[in-house]
Amino acid sequence: MARSVAAEFQAGGLGEFFRLPHGELDGARTRSPRPELDHTALAEALRAYHADLGTLDASVEFLLTRLAHPASRVVVTGQQAGALSGPAYSVHKGADAALLARRLDTEDAPVVAVYWVASQDHDAAEVASTTLLDHAETLHHLSFDLPQGRPIGRVSWQGEWTAQAMALLDRFEAPPEHVQRVRARIEQAVRAGGSYADVFARLIHSLLSPAGLLVLDPLHPALARLMAPALARELDDPLASSARIEDAARRLEGAGFTPQLRRPAGATNLFLEEDDGGRRLLRVEGGRFQTETRIYSAADLRSVLEGDPSRITPAAGLRPIIQDTLLPTLAFVVGPGEIAYGAQLREVYPLHGLEQPLLWPRLSVTWLEPNVARLLRRLGASAAQLQADPEGVLGRALARERQAGALADGVLDSLSRQFETLSSELAALDPTLVGAAERTRTRSLARLSHLQTLATRALARQEDDRSGQLGRLRAHLLPGGVPQEREMNFLTFLLKHGDTPLELLLGLEPGWRGELVIP
Repeated sequence: MARSVAAEFQAGGLGEFFRLPHGELDGARTRSPRPELDHTALAEALRAYHADLGTLDASVEFLLTRLAHPASRVVVTGQQAGALSGPAYSVHKGADAALLARRLDTEDAPVVAVYWVASQDHDAAEVASTTLLDHAETLHHLSFDLPQGRPIGRVSWQGEWTAQAMALLDRFEAPPEHVQRVRARIEQAVRAGGSYADVFARLIHSLLSPAGLLVLDPLHPALARLMAPALARELDDPLASSARIEDAARRLEGAGFTPQLRRPAGATNLFLEEDDGGRRLLRVEGGRFQTETRIYSAADLRSVLEGDPSRITPAAGLRPIIQDTLLPTLAFVVGPGEIAYGAQLREVYPLHGLEQPLLWPRLSVTWLEPNVARLLRRLGASAAQLQADPEGVLGRALARERQAGALADGVLDSLSRQFETLSSELAALDPTLVGAAERTRTRSLARLSHLQTLATRALARQEDDRSGQLGRLRAHLLPGGVPQEREMNFLTFLLKHGDTPLELLLGLEPGWRGELVIP
């Protein structure tokens, strides 16, 4: 099995691949200011974006004033613009950024949380669907018909999608007052129209702006203009960043890890939004740029950049760097995949006169509703154990209740000790039998372990047929076979429990990880 870059980083390893080790907040605080960054211009560009988004309220104005301070820093996070706020971890990341910024903020050096809405992404399949679970334990799967290949920030929100969302709420079993509050959030998010990414941004704003979070869409003209100089530098030497990413990939492979990013010959870290609206990777061949449809000169691309800088966008290997040319980043709140990216980007930052910021692994919450918490206590298991082996957890609990000796804990250990005793006695009689005895022990214990597993799962299925316990637990903790945080929409919990889950989330410590019971 390939080693996990994220797990190794969080254990304190891979120091040569990251500028700052895991949790090094003191090192992040001492990062040198960037005199070339115009904080006032950044705040004004964000003011223009929020005015167009319809979210320029008092909380945003306060944060923009803080951001305009010449010593301000940001804690930034980001995510693709998922359906109706996307999977729960999309909200968790934003909350963590707000919590960490609150911890680091001072009057003399303000720290503001920023949520980078990945509106440039063109993988519609990843953001078109979401899942919610009602009080009747019915899973509702909502899926919007999005066009493929176009940046999500260019896809106009459709009235039919609003109708789909409202129809789901109409049949969602939950307290009416909670449903009405969520309905109002969604209605407010879609009322002003705009893009699919705009609706996502408004929902994140409505949930987390009171906690101190600013949303940011890099496709907005005022913000894209500020990023144009960094994109121009990349066009000047378009393969330099790819070469450094590939070098890090080879070093990671040598250390026993699987690189997250690969850059084949000629591949840049830039996409071009072409005249037909498609977003395509730029390659370099024979000194000229090309996509799968056209050839471009450097002058052609500079003309695009001058006319509409939002049409040239960074690939995953460059996005954090472009982000940090725009923002005075102190820390970047990231998930496991982004940590793996980060391991290959340390040496890309100097190409733009930057240092890699601190990577802060996002907080992680598995939400336990009261009935699920009670059932897990009865089973003597955690949500993580259930997610890893649902039939095994339920089957072993039933075996304990029924005092099934063949499935009891330690029975294999006892048999192994008996085999060892037998092997010793056989060896005393005939040393040539030691190898055969050991092979018999290994095969027998493996076969018995397999039989125990089959029996345990059979018990779980029988109980599920009778009571539906396993299906209930899966619906809550493994919807669609995916761990809750990566599939279940955060609005699920607001629909059933009001604002309590949001209050609990914003009361956590930055970077918190665990299972949280909703009262």
